Amino acid sequence: MEKKWTNLIKKDPKLGEIFAHHPVLSPSEATGDIYFDLTRNIAYQQIHGAAAKKIFGRFIDLFDSGYPNPKIVAEMDIQELRAVGFSNQKAGYIRNIAAFALDHDFEHRDWDSMSDDEIIKFLTQIKGVGEWTVHMVLIFSMNRSDILPTGDYAVQMAMKKLYGLQEEKRALIHKMKEIAEPWKPHRSLVSRHLWLWFGNNK
Repeated sequence: MEKKWTNLIKKDPKLGEIFAHHPVLSPSEATGDIYFDLTRNIAYQQIHGAAAKKIFGRFIDLFDSGYPNPKIVAEMDIQELRAVGFSNQKAGYIRNIAAFALDHDFEHRDWDSMSDDEIIKFLTQIKGVGEWTVHMVLIFSMNRSDILPTGDYAVQMAMKKLYGLQEEKRALIHKMKEIAEPWKPHRSLVSRHLWLWFGNNK
């Protein structure tokens, strides 16, 4: 195990329990496609994985190129999006993302020059895109190393189980941030281990 991980365990011995269940993960490979990943995250949000995959697949099949061109999506009729299985609300959110991506030239934006907090503030301007969605983009699309997705159910449940937390809502988020302070600047990687650990210990 690399020295940085052994140092993390020294700071927080509880991490030894989750690292012991799975080899230490490598940093995720950034996709870099912020528009597509935002759209996909919204499509998958609050729906069972298999159902979300089916609906998103139907959505992708609407495009000859196999890619949801934002110019086309922004002008699509809500009913056309609903026909693939999206709710009225999600159809609107997906069009919002496409319009925002076009208006702010996602393709040529210098994301690397923006801090994590700047990206969160910027992307949550989109109606329907919340902090959790942006956290997922920061971790998996941008490969940002120090993101703690406090609103993620699995991370919350994993930390409650691992640390015996009884807090809820804001008090829970405050406690999660407090516990995760020694994990800096590797909170993204620890969070990915918490997902795995929770999945194996439900």
